[in-house]
Amino acid sequence: MKRRLGVSIYPDHSDVKVDEAYLKKAAEYGFSRIFMSMLEVTEGKEAVATKFTHIIHFAKELGYEVILDIAPSIFDELAISYDDLSFFHQLGADGLRLDVGFDGNKEAMISFNPYEMIIELNMSNDVAYLDNILTYQANKPMLYGCHNFYPQNGTALPFDFFMKCNERFKNQGLRTAAFVNSQVGKMGPWDINDGLPTVEMHRFLPVEVQAKHLFATNRIDDVIIGNAYASDDELNALSQINPYQVTFDIEFVADVNPVEKEIVKTMQHYRRGDITDQVIRSTEVRKKFKNHENKPHDHLQMFQKGDIVIGNDQFGKYKNELQVVLEPHQDERKNLVGHIIPEEHILLDFIYPWSKFKFNEK
Repeated sequence: MKRRLGVSIYPDHSDVKVDEAYLKKAAEYGFSRIFMSMLEVTEGKEAVATKFTHIIHFAKELGYEVILDIAPSIFDELAISYDDLSFFHQLGADGLRLDVGFDGNKEAMISFNPYEMIIELNMSNDVAYLDNILTYQANKPMLYGCHNFYPQNGTALPFDFFMKCNERFKNQGLRTAAFVNSQVGKMGPWDINDGLPTVEMHRFLPVEVQAKHLFATNRIDDVIIGNAYASDDELNALSQINPYQVTFDIEFVADVNPVEKEIVKTMQHYRRGDITDQVIRSTEVRKKFKNHENKPHDHLQMFQKGDIVIGNDQFGKYKNELQVVLEPHQDERKNLVGHIIPEEHILLDFIYPWSKFKFNEK
């Protein structure tokens, strides 16, 4: 399932020209889906239709998939029925995210809507909600899952709970989504906005680290920036992510040599299958570089978690083997060549036996 990046906009709080400029910029960086909130609608049906039709059609021309976030109150406000989704189809939306669930049978019924609109379900509860919907023989290809975001500091999901919620949806093969938090975006659906992440531990991390972490779980297909508007630097950083394998941002030590830089930056690394607790071993690289000299340097200190070390000339057949340190240890046969940036140490938990990984110089 192809992984994607997305942005969020809030037409009931924003200027349409600013939204258009933001969507155009994000599209240039490869973003391809939009979370568009309709939770705050206060105008009449005709005014809502005019506003949302314009911005949705603008987004569709840029190649976006557009999902509208709705709640039961919207249907009352606009005097429309869940049994007739023609209003949202006429706006141009590709799907509806149900912020609040029903009895299972209702979700199953609307998944068979004649417009083939996607019905996106709330993922942020570890209950049998999805199972219940599927027992009513829902139109499974039309179902997505999407987590909540949490504007109040301290209220987003714990990571372990987040992962439990994901299992219910991925076990059924559904497309899943979660939110990351721009560190500069100020706009969300409510008057409280301490950021809009799904996972609490992400709230103050760089947005690209949040996204790498979500993709590394192999349980999230779409990563969406929850708040508007992310900076150009943040959009660019997200666009550089490889969503299919972990790429660590690193800083080299001053005395790293050209051979070590080549080993780190140009090789496709993977963790040896018979793993150890002390280090992640990338062993195949030593075969290619077995005849390259590598004199000792930065080899006498205690290596720490997240350090990148390479075997020096004193290491015999293990010369030029790359290792990522997981547990502190000392070994003068290894050179310290760089460090994974501290924020990305959380990604080390997702380097399993045979996992592929790369490095990017920060």
